[in-house]
Amino acid sequence: MEKKMTHFDSDGNAVMVDVSEKSVTERTAVASGKIKVSTEVMDAVLHNTVKKGDVLGVAQIAGIMGTKKTSELIPLCHPLPLQKCSIEFEIEKEKCEITAICTVKTEGKTGVEMEALTGVQTALLTIYDMCKAIDKKMVMTDIHLVSKKGGKSGAFFYD
Repeated sequence: MEKKMTHFDSDGNAVMVDVSEKSVTERTAVASGKIKVSTEVMDAVLHNTVKKGDVLGVAQIAGIMGTKKTSELIPLCHPLPLQKCSIEFEIEKEKCEITAICTVKTEGKTGVEMEALTGVQTALLTIYDMCKAIDKKMVMTDIHLVSKKGGKSGAFFYD
């Protein structure tokens, strides 16, 4: 059985998925990702000595802003009224890793997975941007959807 491509019409043209017949449900998505940094960058972030300012505070705001701009960045993504967005950080000093976790919620006809993933990536990119004068060898990794709830496909949890 051939699977229908949802983002193309019968002529192969790109289209936004029609969600008009879907029911409004509560939608939640959580995404995470890491940035691996040098000990020098880690110390500067932890001691708030980065010349550009409070790295994690700025990255938190940037991540939230990123979620709100997702439909402008990702082709065919629906613009959504987000009802909650948070960016949290977990720091593993010994491993020189900062993990960004983005949680997004809405009530709508389509999910917020792309918004959560965009929030994580924007937060990590902001950390990179603010710390690149110290060391450009940072690596963003393990960016993935952790979980989602709501909608026709139901719940998803990354193993």
